[in-house]
Amino acid sequence: MGADKATVEFNGHLLIEYAIGLLRQAGLPVLIAGDRPDLKNFAPVVADHGSSRGPLGGVCGAWQVTSVPWAVFVSVDLPLLPAALLWVMQEIAHVTGHAVVVPSVNGFAQTFPAVLNRATLPALKAELEAGRGGCFSAFQAAAEALGQQVHIVQTEELVQSGQLTHPDGLPVSRWFFNMNSAAELERARVFRRGRDGKRG
Repeated sequence: MGADKATVEFNGHLLIEYAIGLLRQAGLPVLIAGDRPDLKNFAPVVADHGSSRGPLGGVCGAWQVTSVPWAVFVSVDLPLLPAALLWVMQEIAHVTGHAVVVPSVNGFAQTFPAVLNRATLPALKAELEAGRGGCFSAFQAAAEALGQQVHIVQTEELVQSGQLTHPDGLPVSRWFFNMNSAAELERARVFRRGRDGKRG
């Protein structure tokens, strides 16, 4: 991206503000995971579990400071997600009892957003401490340690059945578009402008 994603502007707001708004719209309290004291004015900041360990370190760090049985984790670069998806994923996790719930789009499982049960923490920490920092593979290992599989929510099916919609009418194929470069940021702006009926 060439800049810190959290403080990149997107359609008049910072990406961190989109992520926080998404969680709050879903009725959730917010913690920011990472060594980012500069973000404390947005929400409480918690340290990574070990420095420079990427998103998995942030997940483990968040678990260290809360006692809740379930948590929802989102990345900062998904501003097109609807909050309703988080609500539905939480409901599925609670009803099914699956310790790891993630969505899929076009047949591909997404790493975030993820609903995790606290019981996943020992396996997630073991993966992190073994030097395996990939979140999705760690989620799989955590589910397997509990005798389960990762529960994958087929997002398109929920949309087709009318259980899930986007407040701005964006098609589900756009929801998980993340931004890792300035070009992708501009592409996301085009997606949003197209839905708003704006030009230029």
